[in-house]
Amino acid sequence: MRLVFLGPPGSGKGTQATMVGEKLGVPQISTGDILREAVALKTDLGEKAKSYLDSGRLVPDDVVLSLVDKRVGEADCAGGFVLDGFPRTLAQALGIEEILAKRDQVIDAVVFIEVDDEVVLGRLSRRRVCPQCKALYNLEADPPRENEKCDRCGVDLVLRSDDRDDTIRTRLGVYRKDTLPLVEYYESRGLLRKVNGGAEIQDVFSAVMQEITKVGKN
Repeated sequence: MRLVFLGPPGSGKGTQATMVGEKLGVPQISTGDILREAVALKTDLGEKAKSYLDSGRLVPDDVVLSLVDKRVGEADCAGGFVLDGFPRTLAQALGIEEILAKRDQVIDAVVFIEVDDEVVLGRLSRRRVCPQCKALYNLEADPPRENEKCDRCGVDLVLRSDDRDDTIRTRLGVYRKDTLPLVEYYESRGLLRKVNGGAEIQDVFSAVMQEITKVGKN
């Protein structure tokens, strides 16, 4: 099964995509994680993407599509995958369809996790990341064992540059302008499955799996 997860930043789509990928035995593909790794490694792609990520703007479509094309062509994606945070624009949606069509593949379903802006702001302001292993924590919902230190590495956790309040608001504005039209696009094609992301993680996961199970029976 090939799935897309849509939702505003902080909706929990990354967490849900990871859980669903593990449940289905397919890789979760996060373009955000791949781009941030490229930034950390200071690759050509990373240097190009850095200014966009730091300001909350979208990385250009051609960069992201090239990255995704390469990733979905790898052996572990032969049985399916879960796309997390991609596509973010209609152009990217059309681009991934072309990429998959070359392999006689299609997107099976799009899971849209709906969350209010105030919930997003609250969640992301409490999110921290390990600068070394990139593990994510939430100081309220999923805190580290020791105050603001990574459970794995023991180093101090940091607030990601794109989780600052001003950047979050920019990201939400970009999301409403560029990503929300995808909801209408996928809904018109009968692929959209809506889930309330304001509930507890396990409750959201149960709702997501119910929707995916319906797709599998069609």
